[in-house]
Amino acid sequence: MSQPWQPQYNPGNQPPVPPQPPAPPQGFGAPPPAPGQFPMQPGYPYQAPNGQQPRSGNPVGAFFLGLLVSIVVAALYSLVIYGTYEDLTRTTAMTLDVVHALLNGAAVGAVVGLVGRSRVGAHISGVIVAMLGTFFGYTNGIVLITADSGGFFAFKAMMRDAPFFPAEAWWGSANNSEWHSLLGLLAAAAAAWGLAFLIGRSRR
Repeated sequence: MSQPWQPQYNPGNQPPVPPQPPAPPQGFGAPPPAPGQFPMQPGYPYQAPNGQQPRSGNPVGAFFLGLLVSIVVAALYSLVIYGTYEDLTRTTAMTLDVVHALLNGAAVGAVVGLVGRSRVGAHISGVIVAMLGTFFGYTNGIVLITADSGGFFAFKAMMRDAPFFPAEAWWGSANNSEWHSLLGLLAAAAAAWGLAFLIGRSRR
């Protein structure tokens, strides 16, 4: 049995209020957007294109650590040739120079690969540092030998009259061994780049 219709009190003859949709239960879903606003879209984590992740690594730290390692290895080589120069033959000295170049490049390349990882800039800096270490390892040894064989005055005269004598001895212009100096530089560069590339690729 239906209830009879009864008029409701409407002061001021205001228009009837339309029925409101039922509110969603609390704790489920996002709240409805306010009038005039668009609903929020769900966010998704950013992913690099083609599935590649950003490469990590510290090129600056790789450069300075590689430089420190190169200085240590070059200093050890300078002490070796200083302590054995009286007994070294020309062939042995040239062999030690190439071995030092390989060791310097390998040490620098390992550090650069670990710290700089796959950054090409770090690899290039490692190559430069290894080549400089090869050069200064030999020239510093020549300075020590000159100071030991001729004393302080010989060292002072060399610095005054022929400051580039260690570099000229390294280049070998007096005994036609320029190819040996170039071989040492290439060995240091190849060892530094190769190890930095392999280690950096494995840690990428």
